[in-house]
Amino acid sequence: MVNATSSGLSFGPIPLPPSANPKYFKDFGRKVEGFDPAQMTEEQKEEIIDMLYKHSVLLFKNLKVTPEQQYEITHAFDPAANTYGHGNNKTGSTKSSILHPDLKTIPRQPQVQLIGNGKVPGEYEGLESPQLKHPHHKTFHKSPVSQEDEDKGITRFYRWHIDAALYNLSPPKVTSLWAVKVPKGSEQICRYDDGTGDELPVPLGTTAFVSGKNMFDVLSPELQSLAVRTKVRYAPHPYVWMSKAHALPTGLGIENEGLEMDLEELPEWEESKIKTFPVCWKNPVTGGLHVQVHPCGAHQLLIDPLPSSASKENALYPQGAHITDLTTVRETLYKLQRPGISPELVYPQDWDEGDLVLFHNRGLLHSVVGAFTEEQLRMFHQCNLAASEDPVGPDDEDVRKYA
Repeated sequence: MVNATSSGLSFGPIPLPPSANPKYFKDFGRKVEGFDPAQMTEEQKEEIIDMLYKHSVLLFKNLKVTPEQQYEITHAFDPAANTYGHGNNKTGSTKSSILHPDLKTIPRQPQVQLIGNGKVPGEYEGLESPQLKHPHHKTFHKSPVSQEDEDKGITRFYRWHIDAALYNLSPPKVTSLWAVKVPKGSEQICRYDDGTGDELPVPLGTTAFVSGKNMFDVLSPELQSLAVRTKVRYAPHPYVWMSKAHALPTGLGIENEGLEMDLEELPEWEESKIKTFPVCWKNPVTGGLHVQVHPCGAHQLLIDPLPSSASKENALYPQGAHITDLTTVRETLYKLQRPGISPELVYPQDWDEGDLVLFHNRGLLHSVVGAFTEEQLRMFHQCNLAASEDPVGPDDEDVRKYA
């Protein structure tokens, strides 16, 4: 059902693949029609903001979007924010960050990045023949799929994440992705390779999304209690800290091999800039709780004790805890997050050129998927802004309800 509004926009369901279970997508994702980024009104802007917080992903088809327009619509969600989500020097002065090769800044609008794959011919948006590189799971996973399987179209989730520096800067509220050039190819099979047998058919080069609200809602009461009581302390300069480590085959966190850098080896850091965030982030419009953890950068867990009124039966860490053992940190977070990436809960975006997707970066996780050949040219514009404030966690009522 498509709902038209007084602003001239209409909102309908996003097209779901057969793998997605519709019961989890009643409120997730809307396709928007009637939008012209060159003619955006204040009413439309407010409506888009409200609808994104309610539905997590908004898909606009067949748009032409300038970097300035993309910045404007992204900036509308947080008018006090103005720098790119990882800072305007992106990943800092260090080349050892795992993000460094993936981003090319558009000079006249430095909050917008060119990402993709292949060599762009000639000058593009002030960049001279930029060479783009689509992240491949072979560079990050401990045990990648074999070349034989890859040739058959087997792939993986590269890294489930939130767009966030996780140090010094606050996580962006929204990310916008505009598809400039999209190579077409055969469907691939994304394998979880974690012993479950889970796999997911995906379009070539999809961006996979999962709802943080679904991730919370599918948990057992014991795990929901733990989630509302737990905060994650992230490593300083986390993308440098994890740069030698390898990911799990699901892309949902890091293998325990002891390959993280010692904190003394990192670029200079300050205790005051380390980020500690709740596991659950509260939606500013719906009030819902979303499990929002970037598992790869997690360093410690801080768990509050159960409220005195709560039952301690089957409770996890009823007295609270400060967990500094990385293996325990990761195993605990995996229990909270792995149910939420089950195949029936994943929305894999099937990109067409001209698609603009806005996603609520504080309400979902996403992952790059798939592999391209060097000859396949893929070009996207990405924009997100380090937020003017940190996310808000569960309130007292939420803790009473779930703990």
